[in-house]
Amino acid sequence: MTARFQIDVCDSLAAVEAADWNALEIDDNPFLRHEFLYGLEASDCLGAASGWHPRYFLLSQREGASAATGELVGAVAAYLKTNSYGEFVFDWAWADAYQRHGLDYYPKLVTAVPFTPATGRRLLVRHDQPYAETVRLLASAVRQYAASEDCSGAHFLFVTEAESDILSARMPRPLAQQTEPDAGADRQAELADDHLRRFDCQYHWQNAGYADFDDFLAACTSKRRKTIRRERRHVSDAGLQLERRSGASLDDAEWQAVHDLYRSTYDRKWGNPSLTLEFFRRMGASFGEHTLVVLVHDPADTEPERPVACSIMFVGGNSLYGRYWGCRREYNSLHFEACYYQGIEHCIEQRIARFEPGAQGEHKITRGFVPTLTRSAHWIAHPQFRDAIGRYLDEETRHVKQRCEGLVELLPFKTDISLP
Repeated sequence: MTARFQIDVCDSLAAVEAADWNALEIDDNPFLRHEFLYGLEASDCLGAASGWHPRYFLLSQREGASAATGELVGAVAAYLKTNSYGEFVFDWAWADAYQRHGLDYYPKLVTAVPFTPATGRRLLVRHDQPYAETVRLLASAVRQYAASEDCSGAHFLFVTEAESDILSARMPRPLAQQTEPDAGADRQAELADDHLRRFDCQYHWQNAGYADFDDFLAACTSKRRKTIRRERRHVSDAGLQLERRSGASLDDAEWQAVHDLYRSTYDRKWGNPSLTLEFFRRMGASFGEHTLVVLVHDPADTEPERPVACSIMFVGGNSLYGRYWGCRREYNSLHFEACYYQGIEHCIEQRIARFEPGAQGEHKITRGFVPTLTRSAHWIAHPQFRDAIGRYLDEETRHVKQRCEGLVELLPFKTDISLP
């Protein structure tokens, strides 16, 4: 019996079974799980206010011509974007160039996890499917949809190295002819160009099998070891009490306090917060085992029962991801302690291999976070702009790689560390 493939595009994960979605190859990445993605959607974090409009691509396999439904064998979480906020792969200059030439850069189609600069699979494939062929099929469908919606391009952000290699190669078309609707031979030829590669640099901590935090410090140079100890001492000398908690253990009042602290960061720096209180509550209720919250209390505060600061991290498989931070009072070195050193300690205690504390921040390097290349892939519909952006990325890539390699020299370790 011949299997047929069909790709459907929907604007909600409500009708998709969590078990079916999570059965795709997501590498234990917490941000790719149905609970996280649907949590963003169901708690009003997406939509017109944020500029993230969900478009989920669902690849089903159907046995026989009469089959009405099929099994989910592939998927893509994509979003029509009307701005470039919350992506962490910056294309403001591209949007400005479009505007100066009288062209519309928005909408664009972005395959990413909203507000989350963490590397992971973006084209999800069930384990029993041919991987590269299915990735190409899904990417072709995304580009066809982008073209049909008059998007300026289709962008895949924080992809894996394997996805980057597949997307940057020319994409054969045979499987695309099995999907519906068929874009036509002329349109298929137009969409056959490969994606443009883009690189950036983040800073990730690697667990070398340390027995405890002191063992980690022993691997550092004397100067950096003293600096880290001094920063931690600032926090302990202030009398602050830090506690790492599973998200499932927080009650409603504690989640309210956490969200208030999270909002405070945006109030001071960036304007409107992206995540709602309902989202945090959902994470505690349905995603608590993947959520790690560091609560900081000051016994000398006028309200000692209320945390003065917190950091929020997510656990997935062999990785820890630092994501959000907030405080209502300033303390010397508390950000380093709550966001970095507590995460490192947790990884050592739980034998977690890698800690990704978030985007940007060269100050992380001297605290043991290794410069690490991240990748994205971009299909640009306009031929002239595609050529111009391609030339720009060729030059940018050279500088990014040189910079990333040079920053390795700032690491605090006694022995040389190679670039991941």
